[in-house]
Amino acid sequence: MKNIFFFILIFSLLMAPQIVEAQCAMCRAVLESEGNTSSAEGINNGIVYLMAIPYILVAGLFYFIYNKMKA
Repeated sequence: MKNIFFFILIFSLLMAPQIVEAQCAMCRAVLESEGNTSSAEGINNGIVYLMAIPYILVAGLFYFIYNKMKA
């Protein structure tokens, strides 16, 4: 059961950048007005990766605390 949970968690984190569009309104407006979609996609992916790192670190911290409290 534990292994299935981690597999689903890792799979969902790896698939998140393809389905999440996280841009602020100003960045999106500037990038869409230029007409260069490759730079807009690059900025979008960068924002998603920067957003995901703190969540991964906090999840790892809670997992570590959970294991320590359980033991």
